[in-house]
Amino acid sequence: MSAPELRPYQLEVMGRLEKEISERRRRILLPAPTGSGKTVIAAAAIDNAVRHGQRVLFVAHRRELISQTSQKLHALGIDHGIIQAGFPSRPSARVQVASIQTLHARAVRCNSIELHRADLLFLDECHHARARTYMRVISAYPDAVILGLTATPCRRDGRGLGNIFEALVECPSVAELIAGGFLVGTKVYAPIRPDLSGIELRQGDYIESQLAVRMDTQGLVGDIVTHWHRLAERRRTVIFATSVAHSVHIRDELRRSGVWAEHIDGSTPVDERDAILDRLAEGAVEVVCNCMVLAEGWDCPEVSCVVLARPTKSLGLYLQMVGRVLRPSPGKSDAIFIDHAGAVFEHGFVEDPIIWTLHEDRRAENSAHRSRGRHHQAPALTTCPECAAVRSERRPCAQCGWQPSRKPSAVEVVDGELGEVGRDRKLRALPIDKVVFHRQLTWIARQRGYKRGWVGHKYRERFGEWPQDYIVEPMVPDAATTAWVRSRQIAFAKRHSTITEPV
Repeated sequence: MSAPELRPYQLEVMGRLEKEISERRRRILLPAPTGSGKTVIAAAAIDNAVRHGQRVLFVAHRRELISQTSQKLHALGIDHGIIQAGFPSRPSARVQVASIQTLHARAVRCNSIELHRADLLFLDECHHARARTYMRVISAYPDAVILGLTATPCRRDGRGLGNIFEALVECPSVAELIAGGFLVGTKVYAPIRPDLSGIELRQGDYIESQLAVRMDTQGLVGDIVTHWHRLAERRRTVIFATSVAHSVHIRDELRRSGVWAEHIDGSTPVDERDAILDRLAEGAVEVVCNCMVLAEGWDCPEVSCVVLARPTKSLGLYLQMVGRVLRPSPGKSDAIFIDHAGAVFEHGFVEDPIIWTLHEDRRAENSAHRSRGRHHQAPALTTCPECAAVRSERRPCAQCGWQPSRKPSAVEVVDGELGEVGRDRKLRALPIDKVVFHRQLTWIARQRGYKRGWVGHKYRERFGEWPQDYIVEPMVPDAATTAWVRSRQIAFAKRHSTITEPV
């Protein structure tokens, strides 16, 4: 692996970091969007520190992050030890890359190894730094320069990290990185917001057990499958679910519809998880469902669709999940975000500017959403009538260039249908070929021996009207129509507590 060449903005960030350190700032927070190259910047800073005779400790909480950092250091020819289960100890190395769990267990809690001396301490994914293990490690290095790395520099509830850090050195925003070709843009599809009334909050986000019960309904799972077939273009996809059972449920429904889908969770053996993710990168697996396993420390540029089936009040968690699909890859022009949780209306577009803060009693804000809430002037989201991309009201579509001629009105989306969210922050229903749908329903009815009236009733259920023609030529259904029919059967079975014939 060759040494990475720093991009212009990474060089500029390095200069600002050095300036902060020269001005005696000891605890510096580096917010950098997913895909901006945090690890590359850290490796360059480590290389610079080693050249000046300093000792470095890099701490992370996931083995993938430790592996990525070790690879970058090897590329720069930097000798280093790894403090993690399964690796031999190399205490003489001036640079150590450590698992926070192993470091805390061996050097802080049990003293089985000597705590590595460090002039420079890196905390990766430092939005976790308020955890007890991190705080005990931080307190062990009162004289070190501490650099915190994260794409989301806030706690789970959005409040700042000023009780740990004293300075912010920010990278370019997601929008700037997209404009520079370092990340890809997004198309967003979203539904009417799910009914989350009555679900309690804990530490600034929904209580997951209550959320899982509300979201893991068979009707919603069927909806996810239908819309994936219709919108995802068979792209490699990651789905975030509310619980392990919810994730497994979605995987099973996708498999029944002919999609090769897999599930991983925290109990999946490491080798099995790695093999599944390798197959996803190769295209042998189309979809991987998970419950909060892939929100951090995982990169797969080949994945270009994310499905959010997990509502969240946390801006940081939302940005972490959506950020998984922004990295560029050969042949990848954009990323699709299918939002079944209404998160885009809660938090805005991933490209929107975020105002980060160090203040412990203030919260990070999407400035576009803040302006809209306070002044009622920022445009809402809607969908483009030409390409169905999400765009801002009264503004041209960034995807196809469509120009609005008058202020569009919001389109009501019913029965779980998703529309494309435009940059005007309004929804526009996606067009469905009613004739084709009618013909496909007719094919299904004939194959299964359903009564003639079944076709008309299903057609009306979807469009709110009866079909214009009584008899049409049958047509083999596509995966989206098949999945929709199955979702209706699942919903019927749930209401009547019976099992229907699988589609």
